[in-house]
Amino acid sequence: MERALALARSALGRTSPSPAVGAVVLRDGRVVGEGVTRPPGGDHAEVVALRQAGEAARGGTLVVTLEPCNHAGRTPPCTEAIVRAGIRQVVAAVRDPNPRVAGGGLAWLRAAGLVVNLGSHARAAAELNYGFFKLVATARPFVTAKWAMTLDGRIAPPGGGGAVTGAAAHARAHQERDAADAVMIGIGTARRDDPRLTVRPAPADRRQPQRVVVDSQAFLPTTARMLAEPGPTLVCCSAGAPLDHVRRLEAAGAEVVALSADTAGRVALPAVLAELGTRGLANVLVEGGATLLGACFAADAVDRVMAFVAPSLFGDGVPALLLPGGLAAPLMLPDAQVGRAGDDFLISGYLRRYDPPEVT
Repeated sequence: MERALALARSALGRTSPSPAVGAVVLRDGRVVGEGVTRPPGGDHAEVVALRQAGEAARGGTLVVTLEPCNHAGRTPPCTEAIVRAGIRQVVAAVRDPNPRVAGGGLAWLRAAGLVVNLGSHARAAAELNYGFFKLVATARPFVTAKWAMTLDGRIAPPGGGGAVTGAAAHARAHQERDAADAVMIGIGTARRDDPRLTVRPAPADRRQPQRVVVDSQAFLPTTARMLAEPGPTLVCCSAGAPLDHVRRLEAAGAEVVALSADTAGRVALPAVLAELGTRGLANVLVEGGATLLGACFAADAVDRVMAFVAPSLFGDGVPALLLPGGLAAPLMLPDAQVGRAGDDFLISGYLRRYDPPEVT
């Protein structure tokens, strides 16, 4: 199962709105096939692994990180492929919460005479697909808030710009981008830092996450570096954004979508998340800045936190979070983990989990 989990992890950011799944076929204690979910419309992990195993799958065991599907969608049911391959036993980590599956795949396999086991490495498998689980349950993406700050809570010096953390923290941040379906920032960060919002170095498949800029008045400069980078850029503005601003950005290659605004005329964060969910983006990495991060926390939209802390003090500068209205209640990370990234610290944890019943 640990190998299947590693395979699933490698597919993160490449399968939504489908889950990232890993599968391994064993025969006489030996791996004879393995697979990961292909991009949308492609084969599921089980089919890839069974094809690689060929006749060696007959009488073997299929280990998979998510319950196999038993319905036809863009691909045929995996359960039928499993039975045709002659698999004797299926070990699944967690059930698929999709109402079209939801235990039906495992029941179908049991009815076909296979031995079925559920729950191996359930928590680890669930965490990999919290984005998919939340998207199925709420039609909204799983949101990770990520920022880097000093010991005195500053994300930039008084004049803005300049790195807060070191190379190891930056490398970890790029790993998070690579696993995300979308990376989201506010217009303040876009104009101040002019980020590229790409995964660097580029992954082997050259895939880049969807870039999202929350920009109520469509102020993003057409010279923004991200517009010249591979991969799509989505600008979420309010319905009241000047039309000439919108057309200018569209001409520069951005996709612009007008969404509902709050009472202050700013594009409403719930509308942004609903739009991303409609697009099948299951995992969204919010990289700030202070205004957008604060809005996400104030709206109770954050599911996971990643805070890099540099062992330094600025004394002044840009605060990590702006919360003009405060929080309705204090937020705690019940399972916070503290680690190192080079000279910096990483505090991470979940504010909200989406565990199936088999996770104990």
